Amino acid sequence: MLPELPPLPALTRAEGEVVDAYLAVLDLLGRINPARTEHTYGGLRAAQALVARATDLRDALALMHQRGESEVHAPTLARALRVLDGERRAARVAVPPPTEP
Repeated sequence: MLPELPPLPALTRAEGEVVDAYLAVLDLLGRINPARTEHTYGGLRAAQALVARATDLRDALALMHQRGESEVHAPTLARALRVLDGERRAARVAVPPPTEP
């Protein structure tokens, strides 16, 4: 049985879209990361998809701005990212530590 996840914090629709688009970008960057991949084709496909996901992220941020949501509530959004496994997903973007010979 899976452990129960903490509830997502209350987010505006635009904030939710920012979080979703940001995580999608992270996932794609993790797939592109040359220090963590073995094949070029997967990286190529992820790079092609990155353009659309980055556009989604831009549009979500633009919508927040247009609606007068001029401040980012970083602690709340960070909580949402943690609930949605953002730390693990972001770690795939980093260069892994060296392996010991």
